[in-house]
Amino acid sequence: MSIEEPPEDAPEPYRDLIEQTRRISYIGDASGVLGWDQQVTMPEGATPARAKQLSALSAVSHDLLTDDEYEAALTATEDVVDDLDWRQQANVREIRRNYDRTADVPGDLVQELSETTTENQEIWQQAKAEDDFELFAPRLEKLRDLSIERANHISPDQSPYDVLYEDGLPYISRERTQEIFDRLKEELVPLIEEIKEHGDDLASPYEGQEYPEEDQRALSEAALDAIGYDRDHGRLDISAHPFTSGNQFDARVTTRYKPENPMDALTATIHEYGHASYMLGLPQEHYGTPLGESLSSGVHESQSRFWENHVGRTKPFWDFFLSEVKEHLDEDHESRSDSLASQKSKTSGDVDDLTVQEAYEAVNRIYPNNRIRVEADELTYHLHIILRCEIDSAFVAGEIEVDEIPELWNEKMEEYLGVTPDGVGEGCLQDIHWSSRFAGFQGYTIGSVLAAQLDAAMRDDISDVDGKIRNGNFDPMREWMNENVHSHGRAYKSEDLIEEATGEPLTADYFLDYVEEKFTDLYGL
Repeated sequence: MSIEEPPEDAPEPYRDLIEQTRRISYIGDASGVLGWDQQVTMPEGATPARAKQLSALSAVSHDLLTDDEYEAALTATEDVVDDLDWRQQANVREIRRNYDRTADVPGDLVQELSETTTENQEIWQQAKAEDDFELFAPRLEKLRDLSIERANHISPDQSPYDVLYEDGLPYISRERTQEIFDRLKEELVPLIEEIKEHGDDLASPYEGQEYPEEDQRALSEAALDAIGYDRDHGRLDISAHPFTSGNQFDARVTTRYKPENPMDALTATIHEYGHASYMLGLPQEHYGTPLGESLSSGVHESQSRFWENHVGRTKPFWDFFLSEVKEHLDEDHESRSDSLASQKSKTSGDVDDLTVQEAYEAVNRIYPNNRIRVEADELTYHLHIILRCEIDSAFVAGEIEVDEIPELWNEKMEEYLGVTPDGVGEGCLQDIHWSSRFAGFQGYTIGSVLAAQLDAAMRDDISDVDGKIRNGNFDPMREWMNENVHSHGRAYKSEDLIEEATGEPLTADYFLDYVEEKFTDLYGL
């Protein structure tokens, strides 16, 4: 399928608007490729030049979007909006929203924000590696001040944090998100405590061993091939923080490898595949317009959490995939050279006798004393999210100073999870996100909640989902997501899309029922 122009019978102002919108979108995607390169292949010393390059592209994009000609095309299209079909009207709605959130922001501020976030990535990596919060603190303050300035230009009557929150979750209110957070805190904390006090011991077959990076990469590649990653439109690379970048023609994923924990890379790879599946499922014909773009961070995260948790952490998946683990991580793998085989026999565990039940238990174990969000299990994960959001909002609101963040982070980790990080590298600097934005973490938990709701709706429509997973037949699940989520782009608002796909508004019920059933069974409660 190719990129389509608006129908010939569409009003001329609409056709003009779409042409200009696409030009702006293409520049944004070019910036995205440069951003991917910065995190994956760019030499360390190239940051000053890359910051200027991305700043220049952001300025060009901003100038085009705020140009009188673009505003005129948008206004003229709105004058004939009743002549458009409902999807074209949705295109106009989203273009207007984007314009209103950009037009009053000065171009020099846009450039400064772009340059600052690009520079921040390298400084964050250094500060994390050196466990040095003071190195990053001035950058965090500067980003906060610039972000507040931008928010005040967008909507001076709203709190800056509310404005920034709407960047990622535009159609799910903060109040609704807070209700879900409160309910998760209320029900997850007792479940975690019960597991800690009364749960059975689960298998930990990988502990105390090391697995070479080349073997783990082969395992991640095998997982991507098994679940249907389109290699003609994507690739797997390594980055400091796993992420996905691209569009419906080019959706690239990254992961990272830890010698002592091969499941970390595997689950991260499957997670990022979920993001890529969303991108690759967007309508190609609408590339460059809102109808060809993902809806929100929460919906995006629902796709990654669905594939990671509702597929990759299920027992049927391990019935199917355990043979790949044995092939790629077993110390007697025949394709290895003698020298590498010798090295491997000394450093990696023998998984030849690993059972499906043990593999299933290992990938679902609860680690209440884990300090790192991206390594967290399905239950404690959300407490990591909640504590960061609380600090995030307090900092933007001016309720705490930047130098209070490390101590407050540790206090909340102790309160919610009963652990204290060993330094800021595994504490408040563990994630890359504060190098570029605030108010963006809520989407992770909203996505997990939505993933469970989508999974339940899917199982109503597709017979024997577990059997299909067990047989390695992942096409029906991907096709269901394509039809019910991906293909709509931004045609629906978030809550409308959720009701269209699942038959009811966003609710935490399915997620809480899912984890209660799963972990009660796993831990013999």
